[in-house]
Amino acid sequence: MAIVKLSTTERRRLSVFFTCLGLAIVAWIFTTLSSPLPFAVNEALVYKNSPQKRAFHPLQTDSVKATIQGTGWQMLFSKLKPENKPIIVDLAPLDTRNYVVLSSQLKVINSKRDANQQITAIDPDTLYFDFTNRLTKKVPVRALLGIEYQKQFAISGNVSIKPAYVTISGPADRLQKIGEWKTDSIKAADVNETIIARVNLQPVSEGNLTIYPKNVQVVVPVDEFTEKTLDIPVKLINNHNYDNVKVFPQKVKVTFTTSLNRYKDMSDDLFEATADLDLWRDHGYSTLPVQLTRFPPFCKIVRVSPANIDFIIKK
Repeated sequence: MAIVKLSTTERRRLSVFFTCLGLAIVAWIFTTLSSPLPFAVNEALVYKNSPQKRAFHPLQTDSVKATIQGTGWQMLFSKLKPENKPIIVDLAPLDTRNYVVLSSQLKVINSKRDANQQITAIDPDTLYFDFTNRLTKKVPVRALLGIEYQKQFAISGNVSIKPAYVTISGPADRLQKIGEWKTDSIKAADVNETIIARVNLQPVSEGNLTIYPKNVQVVVPVDEFTEKTLDIPVKLINNHNYDNVKVFPQKVKVTFTTSLNRYKDMSDDLFEATADLDLWRDHGYSTLPVQLTRFPPFCKIVRVSPANIDFIIKK
């Protein structure tokens, strides 16, 4: 292959040519991107002024394709970094009909947007809704807890929620599937005292549901825990033939953790320990394992000693 040798002057001219060509391309791209250019983006829908006496179900997805009169730069940046600015749709017309025309609300929608982000068209332009009778239902509130406690501290009682029930309004078929309503997660770390907080309920994900109230008071009782040991009698179960059975020992030592506030109230009548004679009759056990079948809530069993007991059956 022949190698073309250029003189110094020719190399300078070639360099100038490519420089001018590059500048021309940059100028062309800049001019093109700066010119008015309509482009389409997907926008989420948010509803306001929902009908209070009519339950509804959207017959389309909660997003539309909006045509924006902007520039090439804006189109480029919308692809690189989409804006999270939903279109707010007024549902007041649903009091008298089952559809909403978005183009009739375009002026109001654009009044809440930047001047260089004005919407010229929306697809679909008409939103349709299916209506049923609006019903109400009360459901219990469940608090979501994400709490980390200090060493030897823990939840010491039932979580109190006020109000304990909330009222949900919406279509009957949707309400049938709702058995409770959750709060936002209550998060805290290194906790060593009772938590009292006003917590928001999780928002509704559908425009045809409403919930009241929007928040509740949550009380999470927290206390320091310590160990306690009690002697608990062992109850023999499944003695079908009413045999004369003696167990040794007749009591076991149960060590458990309890809150300091309830320490004095922990007595043996709150516990029940059993041994199952069927394990000997059906499986040939020579000793019977002890099972704790009843103990107070918010107590953690540390150990049962002995874990197995001996027995004698008198003929």
